[in-house]
Amino acid sequence: MPVRHFSTTPKAGYRSAALIALALSLGGCANFAGIGPKARMADPQAMAPRSATILATPAPTAPAQAQAAWWTRFGDTQLDALVQQALQTHPNMRLAQARVARAQALTEAAGSSETPNVNASVDGTRQRFSANGIYPPPLAGGVYETANAQVTATYEFDLFGKNRAALDVALGLTRAAQADAQAAELLLATQVTRGYFNVLRLTELQSLAQRNLDQREQLVALVQSRLAAGLDSPSELRNSESSLPELRQYAESLREQVALARNALAALTGQALDLPDLKPGKLTAIVGQPAPQALPLDLLANRPDVAAARARVEAGLSEVEVAKAQFYPNINLVAFAGFNSLGFGNISKAGSEQWGVGPAVRLPIFDGDRLRAQLKGKSADVDMAIESYNALVLEAAREVADQVATLQSLERQRQEQRSGQASAQGLYDIAAQRFAAGLGSRASLLNAQFAVLNQERIGVELAARALDAQTQLLRATGGDIAAH
Repeated sequence: MPVRHFSTTPKAGYRSAALIALALSLGGCANFAGIGPKARMADPQAMAPRSATILATPAPTAPAQAQAAWWTRFGDTQLDALVQQALQTHPNMRLAQARVARAQALTEAAGSSETPNVNASVDGTRQRFSANGIYPPPLAGGVYETANAQVTATYEFDLFGKNRAALDVALGLTRAAQADAQAAELLLATQVTRGYFNVLRLTELQSLAQRNLDQREQLVALVQSRLAAGLDSPSELRNSESSLPELRQYAESLREQVALARNALAALTGQALDLPDLKPGKLTAIVGQPAPQALPLDLLANRPDVAAARARVEAGLSEVEVAKAQFYPNINLVAFAGFNSLGFGNISKAGSEQWGVGPAVRLPIFDGDRLRAQLKGKSADVDMAIESYNALVLEAAREVADQVATLQSLERQRQEQRSGQASAQGLYDIAAQRFAAGLGSRASLLNAQFAVLNQERIGVELAARALDAQTQLLRATGGDIAAH
């Protein structure tokens, strides 16, 4: 920035004031009329699907702790330990924290523009002065030392709010980075939770498949003994054996899926290989939550990705203000004081003092087209940020509506499944009593048990889907559906 120092005599002071006034008036030559963001941020309530029962009364403001450790609501200490380990060791979390630290550093740098900038310098030079230069004899053609020691202070008057707006930009980006870090934590915790439930689901299905296979093999052995006794035909044996390859293949595929699911969960928790200490449990032992009948869309404000998008809109609006402030003059005050001498030994002698003070003015007189283009670009950035926010809110509302609908449907499906399992268990109990009394065959007993196992398999699948839907609903609402 060019600096011009003015004399402090009254006459010169009047000239300085006149120049500043002229600068302020000439600054109006570049104007930004008609340029600004056009998009408007959407109201979440207006973007809700009409068929969804999520338009309850507004939610009370939730404290930050309401979203913390939401996975503990499932009441599984093994899950709690896995999530905590993932949050402490996964590289994505350290990356998010590094981005927050970088944003905070930029905020500190932006804040420094609101305080005076003071520098000190000390230098000494031995040089030959040109005999044909601007210096007269005896300097001309001679070799002399020069010494300089001074303190310089500059201060920019933030008359039009440019520095304050720049600080608001940095603060907004810091809030966005912090929200992004929370979003990364929410996503990672969701992935670990869903992965853990998937391991439990596959492990239970594997156990049921093995029981089904064992019973089918018992049935085949029974038919073989009946064939040897002349009580069954070879075709009956072939019919009973026909399902064995498919059941064995299904059991083997489940073993593969269990191994892959455990490896994926291990990677999420920062471990290279399988989880040797993981103890598979029952999905039915997990504390599930009933499907909410209504959820206020105010909960979407708890989502960290929505908060990050909103913070970026606010930062973009501040960038527009910075761009507008460029249309006005920059006025700096520069002052310096120190010592200057010809010869190192003379710097401490009387008369070596030097000082100066004066304003520095920058005028955007013939820069209007560039500044207008820059403001148009910043306004377009805000429009894009607002529309990205609107799209995110719309998608978030859909996710909440989808998970509420899924949970309500699964609750009804599980009621029907429990009824079906009770019927199958009743038929099995009758078959067992008839078999014990010698009135029924072992084949009938095994077939009745197959029906019970099939209902148990359906029950495991529905329980896993319900827990998965609850997890995704917690993620969709930012981890807070406790009171609704």
